[in-house]
Amino acid sequence: MKKFIVVDFRIDKEEKDNLQKLGYEVLCCPPSQVLYSAVCGHPDMLLHFLNNNTIVVHKNTPRNFIDTLEKMNLEVILSKNPLEKSYPYDIGLNAVNVGDIFIHYTKYTDPSILNNIEGKKILNVKQGYTKCSTAIINSNAFITSDPSIKNVLEKENKDVLFLPPGDISLPGLDYGFIGGTCGFLEEGFLAFYGDLNYYKYGREVMSFLEKYQVKPVFLRKGPLVDRGSLFSGLVG
Repeated sequence: MKKFIVVDFRIDKEEKDNLQKLGYEVLCCPPSQVLYSAVCGHPDMLLHFLNNNTIVVHKNTPRNFIDTLEKMNLEVILSKNPLEKSYPYDIGLNAVNVGDIFIHYTKYTDPSILNNIEGKKILNVKQGYTKCSTAIINSNAFITSDPSIKNVLEKENKDVLFLPPGDISLPGLDYGFIGGTCGFLEEGFLAFYGDLNYYKYGREVMSFLEKYQVKPVFLRKGPLVDRGSLFSGLVG
């Protein structure tokens, strides 16, 4: 089996090198020509994993990137709607999809996602950047700074670490979001763009991870950076 990980094309060299040392083939998302520059390469804006083998990508994704995914035996579905520059028409793929739940501002979720969800409880929130705003620890534990996401998760009896916003870098904007700083490498290991020891609420995050026997992997020393989540998988 081959391990792969999907990242922003602007990934730091140290971060990329460390992922490769861990045995991952690093796939860099080509930038969208319509999204604003701060998020134009963020995987959680450009694609959505329906499951381990099926990905929805925005319909204007370059053909060579789709070919790369398909050569890895991944099923690729094009979004029905194109991404647009202005909110909320940029958020169609930015949803949380884990375990038995799907969370998004469903009025604007791309139909190619909604038409392929089975056996999930769909939870509607008014936060369109749902995945950016949510770090998934497991199917029952989450970290967010968004009150609407916190409330809907707690109603489903999920454990939520609720943190104040800020202290996360997102070049071009005032600050980034916790969900965009991280992603699972494999079960039990959560990778971060940066180091939680530099984060104002890093102690709280590390305690929450320890509660669920999840080990943080710091891809680079320094403050956390929102690069739009990491998505890993196995192909063979």
